[in-house]
Amino acid sequence: MIKSANLALRFFLELCGLAALGYWGFHTGKEPVTKSALGIGTPLLIAIVWAMLGSPGAPVKLSFPLRLLLELVVFGMPAIALYAAGKLGLAVTYGIVVVINRILMFIWQQ
Repeated sequence: MIKSANLALRFFLELCGLAALGYWGFHTGKEPVTKSALGIGTPLLIAIVWAMLGSPGAPVKLSFPLRLLLELVVFGMPAIALYAAGKLGLAVTYGIVVVINRILMFIWQQ
């Protein structure tokens, strides 16, 4: 049951990461077009890359080192984006939870 909760947490972290990237995008752009492009485009791009290469049902299977690198980018970018948007506490919390989640996934071979 705890392993299932960890997988559910992973999915929740994916959604939070996309929301964080959207938040960053809408607060980074200066003009409405830039805000919209960054706020919608960045999470959309990350979601597509993750779906194609990193998700459990991805059509392209990466080797473990490449998958770990992809996870570092996909789950690290939201923490950096939150920090850049002035949300240090959220950035640190998100980053810590992502690291703990990934360690548990490794230990439980999820």
